[in-house]
Amino acid sequence: MEDRKKGPDPWLIANLEELLAIARSMEQEAIRGYMALSDRMRRENRADLAEVFDALRLEEQGHLKNVDDWVDSRKLQHIQDVEMAEPLFDDEGAAVVAPELLDSYRAFSMAVRNEERAFVFWTYVAAHAPNDEVRQAAERMAREELGHVATLRRERRRAFHDLRRTAGTRLPVDIAALELQLADQLSKRASELSGQQAVRFGQLAEEARRRSASVSEKQFDRHRLPDQTSEAIEGRLVPLCEFLLDCYLAIAERQRDDSAQQQAQSAAGAVLACLHAVRGDS
Repeated sequence: MEDRKKGPDPWLIANLEELLAIARSMEQEAIRGYMALSDRMRRENRADLAEVFDALRLEEQGHLKNVDDWVDSRKLQHIQDVEMAEPLFDDEGAAVVAPELLDSYRAFSMAVRNEERAFVFWTYVAAHAPNDEVRQAAERMAREELGHVATLRRERRRAFHDLRRTAGTRLPVDIAALELQLADQLSKRASELSGQQAVRFGQLAEEARRRSASVSEKQFDRHRLPDQTSEAIEGRLVPLCEFLLDCYLAIAERQRDDSAQQQAQSAAGAVLACLHAVRGDS
């Protein structure tokens, strides 16, 4: 097993073989994690949650098959398992918390955050790739992870509505206005920080303003965007990012025009990077 823990930056990937080896290890790590959670739920007589974790395991096994198919298509014979520099799969305490405190919504929320971390990881790899082959492969992995994020967030919304049939006052979906709200909140956060963090949040605020201006030029079907209560997102950074991400993923999913779909996916990726920065700061 190759050790990726050495060196100043263990995630600088030299070639396609290394990238695919890490991709396999990430999927295998997630499969083991969900399998362990499923086994625990059955021991605790929570068959309902065991089924949720079984479904998540099967999803990850499908992802692993995609990677293996890629390995086979490139006729790569020497893909070795690697030891991850740090775990990317996080069960967020589900392995030890009382089963009574778990539900399907929390399970899917955990899965969503794991896929989001994988997306951020692959965008990092692409940004620091030593050559075009690695960059293009990492970008492909990032696009696939964004698709996984969309699938799991959809399942999470379904679980949410199953658990809470009643909702408060709905906030009319005006993406441009919400992007401006996000920009204002990011600017406020930037003013409270210093150094590179302040610069980063200022950049994120400007990106949100640019997205707002771009969205204003397009006509989106508001009735097909995700539902949300106003008190849950208004003036709050993480919920704003979460809701905007759901909006852009929903828009991308229904686009038939490749250019429009890519624009929505690009916006989703940018909001996901913003969400990652906000979570890291908080």
